[in-house]
Amino acid sequence: MSSFQYMKDLNKHVPFYHIEDSKFKPYGKVINEYDFSELETYMDSLTIPQDQNVYVASVTEMENTIIKDQLQEAFYGEMPIQIGYCNGPNSTLNGLEYHKSSEINIAITDMVLLLGKVQGVENNFFNSSDVIAFFVPEGTAVELYGTTLHFAPCKVNNEGFKTVVILPKGTNDPLSTNIQKRTKEDELLFMKNKWLIAHPEREQLINKGAHPGIKGENIKVYQ
Repeated sequence: MSSFQYMKDLNKHVPFYHIEDSKFKPYGKVINEYDFSELETYMDSLTIPQDQNVYVASVTEMENTIIKDQLQEAFYGEMPIQIGYCNGPNSTLNGLEYHKSSEINIAITDMVLLLGKVQGVENNFFNSSDVIAFFVPEGTAVELYGTTLHFAPCKVNNEGFKTVVILPKGTNDPLSTNIQKRTKEDELLFMKNKWLIAHPEREQLINKGAHPGIKGENIKVYQ
């Protein structure tokens, strides 16, 4: 039995698809036109933390690469980008974020993405019953559109997950202190180019000021 089918059978409480399924089209696309091996070599040197996820927005070793120049030039249309990673033991939804730009994830291990659509956010609330799970095999690079709600991946095995994260430069940096919030959506602005809706069970995010706007189950991915 494939890893995908095994995970799908274990997680019948959430719609579960392979990233190559046409169901993924509204959320993003698989990237096959670039060679990401320079980044994979660096990621192979990292161990996966077992107590909590670790996100690093920018890694010099991964940004001093040919692939960084290629992505910055064409994929992001000469906009400056950052290349970092998110590794850890996560297996629950916890929150959903979006950026007003595409994000690239490269699965260094098998992993599951829990995704939603910005169009489903109403009055800053989103129902977790509208979340869809996608299995991403090791070695697969995906673009997540700016309208795609996402958060940290979920692990597929006990060792945890590793993923490269590529975003416009400055994304997830702290906000300036004097931002004037004018719209309802502004209440979700959590970091630079990051709008975040947290699940009420995720006190760690709530205590940092995230809006507790996810209704329903804090979805867990079993493995």
